[in-house]
Amino acid sequence: MRAFDYTSAGTVEEALARLGQAGDGAARPLAGGTDLLTLMKADLVAPGELINIKQVADLPRGISAGAGGLAIGALTTLSAIERDPLVRRDYPALAEAAGLAATPQLRNMATIGGNLLQRPRCWYFRSPDVRCWLQGGDECQARDGENQLHALFDVSPCVAVHPSDLATALVALDAAVRLRGPGGERALPLAELLAPPTDERRTETTLAADELVLSVELPARPEGARGTYLKAMDRKVWAFALVGVAAVLRMGGPGGRRVEEARLVLGGVAPVPWRAAAAEAVLAGAELDEEVAARAAASALADARPLAQNGYKLALAEGLIRRALASLAGA
Repeated sequence: MRAFDYTSAGTVEEALARLGQAGDGAARPLAGGTDLLTLMKADLVAPGELINIKQVADLPRGISAGAGGLAIGALTTLSAIERDPLVRRDYPALAEAAGLAATPQLRNMATIGGNLLQRPRCWYFRSPDVRCWLQGGDECQARDGENQLHALFDVSPCVAVHPSDLATALVALDAAVRLRGPGGERALPLAELLAPPTDERRTETTLAADELVLSVELPARPEGARGTYLKAMDRKVWAFALVGVAAVLRMGGPGGRRVEEARLVLGGVAPVPWRAAAAEAVLAGAELDEEVAARAAASALADARPLAQNGYKLALAEGLIRRALASLAGA
């Protein structure tokens, strides 16, 4: 790890001023640090200054409910989200995703803001001996290399997958993020903050270097809403998702079995949480049964293009989608 300056900010404005003075990428905010410090130790990022934001008085933390829904402060830990009774009751997909993320020790440290902004776990990207495309190199070595954990959907020069379980659930819940920069605050859907890397922007977010995430905001739970998050891992617990599935349905009709609205989002299959719009179209208006669930699963994966070593993810994803929908049909 290279030498760096360490400062603490007392207010959001002070933190933003430090970020702006340091220049693009020369300073980084530090909250839980569970990903940033790992990247620094591997010499993959080398900020000249770390700005401690954990004690910033006006940076939101905690979970608050209002008429419009739920607000989760950027400094809220994953363990607090997992345990919160309101999240567990009204947004079970999010509570389940938080409970499946990392270890209990890391969940006590990691914040939701940092979790959404974490970088991929691709071994080529994480290696200090490889200059992959995402690090500014000319090629993505995973395309023709060891790619068993990589993307099924080819939407970027990079085939690493987004590592956040919570991001998958939050996109399914139609979450938005509130950001603050030198020009003031802005809000945008989380699905727009998380964007596949491009030649011009070799990161997985549209966050500016001098912006901070203030909070994540969820719309009010509609009547008849049900949700779940399922995850397949290469170990039983505490691993990143090979495939994750967040399903959020609004049910109605006789017996509550007709799908009025559906959101189905896959994790571990693309550089960002992957919304399965074709599957949602199959589900909308249908009576949810095994045949409909099977058609939805097939539609969700129709455009997948497996790499040489990750075709097994197709069967995993199909099985998880069918399991998630079956659990919601019987809820």
